Amino acid sequence: MTIHGLILIFELMKFSTQELIEGIRSGNKRLIAKAITLVESKKTEHRIQAEDLLKQIMPFTGKSVRVGITGVPGAGKSTFIENFGRLAISNGKKVAVLAIDPSSAINKGSILGDKTRMEELSKEENAFIRPSPSSGFLGGVANTTFETMMICEAAGYDYILIETVGVGQSEVLVADITDVFLFLKIIGGGDELQGIKRGIMEMVDLIFINKVDQDNLQKAKNTRLELKRALDFIPPKEKDWKIPVLLGSALHNEGLGEIYAKIDEFIDLKKKTQRFEEVRTHQAEKRFEYWVQEYILAMMKKSDSVEEAYLDHKKNASTMVSNPSTEAKLFVEKFLSKDSD
Repeated sequence: MTIHGLILIFELMKFSTQELIEGIRSGNKRLIAKAITLVESKKTEHRIQAEDLLKQIMPFTGKSVRVGITGVPGAGKSTFIENFGRLAISNGKKVAVLAIDPSSAINKGSILGDKTRMEELSKEENAFIRPSPSSGFLGGVANTTFETMMICEAAGYDYILIETVGVGQSEVLVADITDVFLFLKIIGGGDELQGIKRGIMEMVDLIFINKVDQDNLQKAKNTRLELKRALDFIPPKEKDWKIPVLLGSALHNEGLGEIYAKIDEFIDLKKKTQRFEEVRTHQAEKRFEYWVQEYILAMMKKSDSVEEAYLDHKKNASTMVSNPSTEAKLFVEKFLSKDSD
């Protein structure tokens, strides 16, 4: 075990589940961070304590607005989050930021350091910033982001902003755990719609064209027109909601007030149409399905013979001796057959 691992275990052993819960409920940032570290840990003893903690805080969750923020690298996501967060705080809100960083290939830790990129927001008493390593999880989203949100909600944060690395399947995964999905766009060369996947356009609830100034204002307006035309050909995600395409500059706090107002308007609409709870129920069901798969796989690996079969089928799949889906099916059938004996 590494020194870092030993320190982690020692630090977490200091606190009982009740102490962590009391710390979360009182807004103690140090204990909130410890609770999140506990949830992120893969140690068996930590997982047991984490499950107990999550079960006990559930009555205090569900009252935040969960906002997913995506965009290509360089779109200004961190600057947007910092200044949007400060705007929300000035309106009497508490803001938690879960910034999902790509993991280091060596130690699996975060490598971007969002606290240094959101220096002013991190100084705010009513802000909590948590850079979380994706640890290689598909789409650049940490596999415990949903559970981390629960902790932040129990701590009383009104807005939970999730920043992704903006690559691969991150858009789908973030949309699956948030109430509002915001896409940041910047003005580039050539066709402004080129490279924007239809799938992203089908998931977004708001679009903010960032880094707009006098030099590119007309081009930004043209881009907005193109985006609106494109959205006309896509079935609406929410009935009676026409996706706003807004212009501004996060750096200069231009257009953020409009985004803030539109998020409130969108949430109000979803609640009036009962879509808010309906979507959250569906999201919770997807988390259930995810963890069923995780726990089944973990149980499989507890048996030496099952793990050996798992590795054999995995090798056949990775070397393309057989179709990966076929090998997966054969393995699961073997596992279930063995389990029923």
